[in-house]
Amino acid sequence: MSVRLKSSTADGRLQEVFGAPVAELYATATRPDAPPALTRAMGLRSFLALAEEQVARIRDRVHEAMAPDRDMGELSAGDLHLDARWLEAALDARNGHRAAIGQLLRTMPPPDQQSRPVRTAQPVVAAALPPSLAAPVPVRAGAARARRP
Repeated sequence: MSVRLKSSTADGRLQEVFGAPVAELYATATRPDAPPALTRAMGLRSFLALAEEQVARIRDRVHEAMAPDRDMGELSAGDLHLDARWLEAALDARNGHRAAIGQLLRTMPPPDQQSRPVRTAQPVVAAALPPSLAAPVPVRAGAARARRP
């Protein structure tokens, strides 16, 4: 299943901020004129969806191992310890991606300013100097120099 089709815990907030369903946001984010904040947000959302899927898989595996109808002889402390380490890593990734999305949404420009190109003022330099400041041009300016023997 594609990351674009997986749900994430940030979907509601992204839809609220950008004003469109997640599928439309992905389509918009791939256009060349897409706002950078949307492109970054959708990239982070993809990583978040993957991390949340991993958290759910590990949780389900632990629940299955600990099911009341499961044979106690099949329990492995080593397997549960490894699952706990994997779960910790997956939760750290999930929390990091959620925090990154939250920070991006807090610091991005308002939606009405996102599509405007940035204009910078560039000073204009005059190419000609007034005659009183201009240096005299030598008579042979640009001519090749004669070589002396």
